[in-house]
Amino acid sequence: MISLEVNGKTHLVDVTPDTPLLWVLRDHLNLTGTKYGCGQALCGACTVHIDGRAERSCVTPVGDLRGKKITTIEGLAATDPVKEAWLVEEVSQCGWCQPGQIMAASALLKKNPKPTDAAIDLAMAGNLCRCGTYRRIRRAVHTAAKGMAKGGDK
Repeated sequence: MISLEVNGKTHLVDVTPDTPLLWVLRDHLNLTGTKYGCGQALCGACTVHIDGRAERSCVTPVGDLRGKKITTIEGLAATDPVKEAWLVEEVSQCGWCQPGQIMAASALLKKNPKPTDAAIDLAMAGNLCRCGTYRRIRRAVHTAAKGMAKGGDK
């Protein structure tokens, strides 16, 4: 059994230590917001926070996560400024990549509350969107940053 702290709750999972976090989240904890995209940490659809940093869950073995805090898209508040900005800017088209995009943007804004376009592009470069909503994603990151600066960080 492996003990994991996910979204503020401790879970015991009966998996081998080399099991990717993505499959534990989806298949064992029923947290299906984190998506499978490529399985090789190339697309970002599976992005979650591990101790506040954006990480790819498809290649992260759960055996490496003992004592770490994991946050999925479900762990962000409904009123999270990044989630709200995504709605305001109407970012989503198909929506498949958006949980990973939101998690990457959230981690960026925790590190850099006033990112430039270049900083956003660099931080989000590894998160692919087949629909090509990159301009809306950048706008949403700026919108979230403004909301957080006004005290909207919940």
